[in-house]
Amino acid sequence: MKGAAKARGRPSPGFPISGAGAAPIMSYSVNVRQHRGLALTTAATFDKVEKTYKTGLFGRGGVAAVRGVTLTVPAGGVFGLLGPNRAGKTTLVKLLLSLSAPTAGTVTRLGQPLDQRSTLGRVGYMHENHAFPRYLTASELLAFYGGLSAVPSAELDGRVEKLLERVGLADRKSEPIARFSKGMVQRLGLAQALVNNPDLLVLDEPTEGLDLSGRQLLREVVREFKAAGKTVLLVSHVLPEVQELCDRVAVLVAGKVVHQGPLADLLKDAKTGKERALEGALKPIYERHDKGGAA
Repeated sequence: MKGAAKARGRPSPGFPISGAGAAPIMSYSVNVRQHRGLALTTAATFDKVEKTYKTGLFGRGGVAAVRGVTLTVPAGGVFGLLGPNRAGKTTLVKLLLSLSAPTAGTVTRLGQPLDQRSTLGRVGYMHENHAFPRYLTASELLAFYGGLSAVPSAELDGRVEKLLERVGLADRKSEPIARFSKGMVQRLGLAQALVNNPDLLVLDEPTEGLDLSGRQLLREVVREFKAAGKTVLLVSHVLPEVQELCDRVAVLVAGKVVHQGPLADLLKDAKTGKERALEGALKPIYERHDKGGAA
């Protein structure tokens, strides 16, 4: 196991202890965009992707959740996936994580096709509604997910301890998750997403249930990933947070990409040339769709 970890060229991370002077959550001596000697330029790509969920008797009907999506998530930085409810954002995340298969089109993950399941071991995923086994303790849960991700056993115990300290659950590590509040479960979900030292961190509405300090912690983690040259894919309706953290964004409406590019381009008002709030930039896009016009 140790030999395999060394061959992948992924040194052990330095997880910080919370509080002033904490070290960055990821400590690297190599550029994490380098994989097997080749520069990784994209964290994810979607090429003419379609996803239709079958409905009705014998699946004769269907609902198109994603329609002809072509989208590139560059490696390194923070990429925001925006759109109203039922726009197709969560469907794209499910396709990226191999939780669902596209009806048509091609998806790549960390430079590899989806059938290369080994790349899942380099992805961390946090969402708003965790379904963790409630009888497990926080330590047991992280050890379980670390084992699934092939984290070397010699590193796993120490990594679990440091992560629980970082997310503020060290004093509750031996309690069953059934006793945890919503916010505590979310903090544990963040630790779980980091336990395998991922190159790609996928955050799907991650601030749900988090208090002020929890949201600050999440922002710190996102910034540390960016500083380490790693990639964060952020799906969120908390627009001020998206505006603060993201470099690039894509906007989905009714299963189609209606905008993608640098966040600064979206924020620039075409009439005045001045920067506007993200909400103000998105509002006319959504209104054009509601009126049935081209978005």
